[in-house]
Amino acid sequence: MIASLEGTVGAVGLDSLVVEVGGVGYRVFAAPSLLVLSTPGTRIKVFTHHVVREDAQQLFGFRTVEELGFFGLLLTVTGVGPKVAMAIVGSRPTAELQLAIMQQDMAMLVAIPGIGKKLAERVIFELKEKVAAAGLAAGVAAGGAPTAGLVIGAGTEDEVAGALQALGYSLGEAREAARMVMRSTEPGVSLEERVKGALRLLARD
Repeated sequence: MIASLEGTVGAVGLDSLVVEVGGVGYRVFAAPSLLVLSTPGTRIKVFTHHVVREDAQQLFGFRTVEELGFFGLLLTVTGVGPKVAMAIVGSRPTAELQLAIMQQDMAMLVAIPGIGKKLAERVIFELKEKVAAAGLAAGVAAGGAPTAGLVIGAGTEDEVAGALQALGYSLGEAREAARMVMRSTEPGVSLEERVKGALRLLARD
């Protein structure tokens, strides 16, 4: 599987670019946010999701590991394929989208071309469950007692960081955001609210 490419931009199209590596040109589908930063002849590194099917192979490229991680998370949602996931990732900064999901902001998701109300509801429901599972796993790994999810029990710093990592953030970013949100919230605040607060902090960067 191809996890990343680093080379020269050979060409830029409406929905993809060509990255030339060692004399081979790889076509990479990408969001406008990456395409506008790509100029033929310049060096580039893209993080990629490699889709292998019986009739085709496709590469989807992203500027950051956070975008790549969120793209992979979206693919776990029923009815979301690579093109729909790419449309979501490319519509807004990753932290804003994740916060919208945590806050169940239907309007933001439905405003994305190709996302109807039913699909938006599914994305919100299924990804909130993923974050809950990530927080539980982080608490167990840290030696803490399992909680019943995001709503019940106060979120610890390790649980917040674990949930953020599940959404694609690096360990350093997750720990820093978790540390900051723990300082700014009162004792006993739920994991869900602390994750929302951390996403707000990340959205400002």
